[in-house]
Amino acid sequence: MSPTLIASVSGIRGIFGNGLDPDVLVRYAGAYGAWCLQRAASAGREPVVVVGRDARVTGEVCASIVIGTLRSAGIDVVDTGLATTPTVEMAVTALGASGGIVLSASHNPPEWNALKLLNEKGEFLSPEEGKEVLRLAESGKADVASWDSLGEYRQEDFLAHHIDRILALEYIDVEAIARKNFSVVVDAVNSVGGIALPALLERLGVREERIHRLHCEPTGRFAHPAEPLPEHLSELMETVAAMDADAGFAVDPDADRLALVADHGTYMGEELTQVIAAEFMWQIREGSFVTNLSSSRAIDDVAASFGQQVFRSPVGEIHVVKKMQEAGAVLGGEGNGGVILPDLHYGRDALVGAALVLQHMANRSESLSAMKARLPKYVLSKNKASVGERDPGILLAALAERYREHDTNTVDGLKIDFEDAWVHLRKSNTEPIVRVYAEAPSQERASALAARFIAEIETAANDSSDSGG
Repeated sequence: MSPTLIASVSGIRGIFGNGLDPDVLVRYAGAYGAWCLQRAASAGREPVVVVGRDARVTGEVCASIVIGTLRSAGIDVVDTGLATTPTVEMAVTALGASGGIVLSASHNPPEWNALKLLNEKGEFLSPEEGKEVLRLAESGKADVASWDSLGEYRQEDFLAHHIDRILALEYIDVEAIARKNFSVVVDAVNSVGGIALPALLERLGVREERIHRLHCEPTGRFAHPAEPLPEHLSELMETVAAMDADAGFAVDPDADRLALVADHGTYMGEELTQVIAAEFMWQIREGSFVTNLSSSRAIDDVAASFGQQVFRSPVGEIHVVKKMQEAGAVLGGEGNGGVILPDLHYGRDALVGAALVLQHMANRSESLSAMKARLPKYVLSKNKASVGERDPGILLAALAERYREHDTNTVDGLKIDFEDAWVHLRKSNTEPIVRVYAEAPSQERASALAARFIAEIETAANDSSDSGG
């Protein structure tokens, strides 16, 4: 397999023309189509797959290949065109479709693209479902229909449906938001969020002249690195300050992650998105919250103040979703800006995240900067460690043994909890590296903790290499 093609249970991801080639797209789309046909037949239903894409330059070409492959297998395709990942997820359930494919490499650079695979619930494939699709791909399994049984094709835009469902939530009060006359700056990195988020804000009662668009043309040529991190959002922070705006919303290319910039241009980050959404929800109803092992302790502190429980899952949206369903959680999310609201659908959704944040600001008559000042203060340091050709699992197992006297969790890599901090080490699902997340009350402590474990990992990798082990 090409080093620039990463196949996992959630789909495939790679550089177009250098690993993610047309024949690869056909193979995996064909395998997914075969999987959908099997499930549709067992359920006695006609196979229908929803396809949507972010604004990447390669998106239209990749979508054409995927759609043609599915139709050649006798599967009807509903093409949502430029659409956010949560919009496609909601289209699957609205249509009662067999599944969905989102063409988006999330935060990866523009030369990357991906097939993100959904089941009939509009959720990412479970590990078991994903393994079956991978098995079919490896076997070359694909169905080809006769000339008179090709799948049908139609186009349909589901953004209005997505927004209608958000506004129909009993706790979204458009009039209350409109009365606040909010000013919002949107940075959509020149992808589909530039279409979806301003449309949502208008429907929420934010006046057109109070919506300031930054990189909202869906050209797919990203104006800055696509991941909504502080070092990539300096222009958004400056614009919020210059426009005296109430909030800045930054989304990734497929708009399932939401990062916040407070009034005066202060970066709030992705970690606080789910915390603010949870605080809002807990003022309405009781219930547990689910997040992943790499998310901030801030959510635990806020939960404790409401007497509510937080459950942790492995990193990855589907793991959070499965734990939410198991726990009957009222809300969930990930520290990368993902908010998952079961009342809407089981998927990370930047649009509903933005709606909940604005509603919370309106209900409390409180600015984002005031919220930031009173919420728990932690600093999360996100890093990467190089392990060369070494097996990350072996290295992490050795570290787990070394720190066995501490509070450790090996459900997803290795998480070590210290009294005032934690570190989470895990092999990336999307890049050939080990991610090192460290959180502490100060930047100095978090950075030092991360540096310590990066050094331990890289030293162990070099020692293994030197010894030939």
